[in-house]
Amino acid sequence: MYRRESIIKYRRTLSDREARILSSLSYKGKTVFTVDDIVEFVDKPKNVLDNLVRKKWILKIRKGVYVVAPFEAGELGAASYTLHSFVIASFLVTPYYIGYWSALNQHGLTDQTPPAVYVATDKPRNSRKILDVVFRFVTIPHRKFFGVEEIEIEKSKVRISSREKTIVDCLDHPEHCGGVEEVAKALYYAKDEVDLKKVVSFAKKIGNSAVLKRLGYIVEILKLEEYSKLLSTAQLGSGYSLLDPTLPKHGQIKERWRLVLNTSIDPSRWSR
Repeated sequence: MYRRESIIKYRRTLSDREARILSSLSYKGKTVFTVDDIVEFVDKPKNVLDNLVRKKWILKIRKGVYVVAPFEAGELGAASYTLHSFVIASFLVTPYYIGYWSALNQHGLTDQTPPAVYVATDKPRNSRKILDVVFRFVTIPHRKFFGVEEIEIEKSKVRISSREKTIVDCLDHPEHCGGVEEVAKALYYAKDEVDLKKVVSFAKKIGNSAVLKRLGYIVEILKLEEYSKLLSTAQLGSGYSLLDPTLPKHGQIKERWRLVLNTSIDPSRWSR
């Protein structure tokens, strides 16, 4: 799972006003807060917030949004307070959901540790590094915002793609999950835990024929007959797609699924 990083190491003494602000936030259970949450205490919040950042009691994660370390972390900052990276991600962009490699990992569908937190959103964003965690934003059209559920992490609600949508998203963009073989492994090991009909339904709904082609080939290799029947009427289009777009563009042609097999998928190599 993801590393949790310390927000603070050493903190300076609070003024009375700063102490009242942080006490109020703590009482309201606000680990993450905005400027609007403190306007009742101060006319010029920017100065106060800048001081709290300098004193290492809070951390700015984006314009107007801050993370606060609670009093129990100690006035000197014992480097013991942490915040889950998914919670931070939930405040970085709107709309959003945690997806791709990150969702594969969260759902227990991969043994691989993602190199970043993958966040789906509908506008281009540059990657960011916060508390030594890289946040990588994947731009998708708003029509692909389906198959998302809410989970609770550290008393916060976080949006994440469901298991079925995660598999489909990763087939849509294998470059954001470590390659198509990682998706095949996930499908193989979770075949009894996912809704087969929902996977195929999402694959058809996402609007990328390459997803259906990759899914069809994978279920054939994995001998998952239930999927094959559900995909028998899928519209694959007339063109050919790469099995794995992260790899060189040459290989044998799989006519049935209109794929260029530029990599091999061999379940006999896998072990857990």
